[in-house]
Amino acid sequence: MAASPELSIMAIPRTSSKTGIGMTSSRTRERMLTRLREQGITDEVVIAAMADIPRHIFVDEALSIRAYEDVSLPIGYGQTISQPYIVAKMTQILRNGKPLNKVLEIGTGCGYQTSVLSRVSSEVYSLERIRPLVMKARNHLRTLKCTNVKLDHADGSLGLKSYGPFDAIMVTAAASHVPQELVEQLAVGGRMVIPVGTTEQVLHLIERSAQGVQQIALEPVKFVPLLGGTALS
Repeated sequence: MAASPELSIMAIPRTSSKTGIGMTSSRTRERMLTRLREQGITDEVVIAAMADIPRHIFVDEALSIRAYEDVSLPIGYGQTISQPYIVAKMTQILRNGKPLNKVLEIGTGCGYQTSVLSRVSSEVYSLERIRPLVMKARNHLRTLKCTNVKLDHADGSLGLKSYGPFDAIMVTAAASHVPQELVEQLAVGGRMVIPVGTTEQVLHLIERSAQGVQQIALEPVKFVPLLGGTALS
C-alpha cells in the first residue's frame, strides 16, 4: 500500500524535551550516556540527542524503571523499542560525522528512534505499518515538539518514492534481503543502515555513489522482522 500524498506534520513549536516532562534521575541518564561512550559511540551530536530524549516516556509506566538500561523493551503489537546502544549506533553510522538533511525511517514503532533522528536531521519521514503504533508515536512526537517529523501509516518496505531521494535511510526491522525499492530511493552519496537476515541477523551499511552501490556487513543484531502491507491492530 502506497503512502498517502500528504504526511501528518507535528505542528507544535520545537523546544527542549527536558521541559515539562517527568524525568527519571539525571544520574540514571548519565549512566546511559557513559555506557554509550564506552560502547564506542563517539559522535557528540548523537550523544546530545540521546541525552535530550527522555526514553522513559516511550515505554509503559511499569517498565519505566528499566528505560535507561541497555535492553530492548516491549511496546505492544509484537514490537519493541530498541536498546539505546543500537539507536545511537545506527544514528552515528548514518551521520558519519556530517549533518543530515532528509532522512527516511522504516518502522516508527513508538517513535523513540524517530525523535532521536529529529534532533540530528533537518527532515524525518517515518513510516509505520501498525496503525495503533502510529497514533502512539504521534502523541510522543507531539509531546517532544518534533516539528520536523512527517509520519504516515504505510507499508515501509516500499519506501516513500514521491518524497525521495533521501540522504539517509534507516530500517528498524530485519529484512530477508535489502529491498531494491529502498536502494533506489537513496540519493547519490547517501547511506542506509538495515538489519538483514532471518535466523541470524547482521546490521548492514549500504552506500550509494556515482559508481554504484556498496554493501558492508557490520555486526550481529536482533530485530523484529520487516513485514509488508499494513495492519489496523
